[in-house]
Amino acid sequence: MILSAQNQLPGKITNIENGAVNSIVTIDIGNGKQITSTISLKAVKDLGLAVGKEAIAVIKATSVMVGITE
Repeated sequence: MILSAQNQLPGKITNIENGAVNSIVTIDIGNGKQITSTISLKAVKDLGLAVGKEAIAVIKATSVMVGITE
């Protein structure tokens, strides 16, 4: 699959928390970093996502927030 989004982070699924409608999927992208995504429960089932399976986090954003700690 080829996508226009340039921010593609491959990794391994470490956790899936299923809710009634949505799931929170956690992907280990290496170097001690993890990324989470909230997607539909149907998407988790359709993609056959499971802990230990490899996946790619694709980030397509029109804005990025920046914050600081006080």
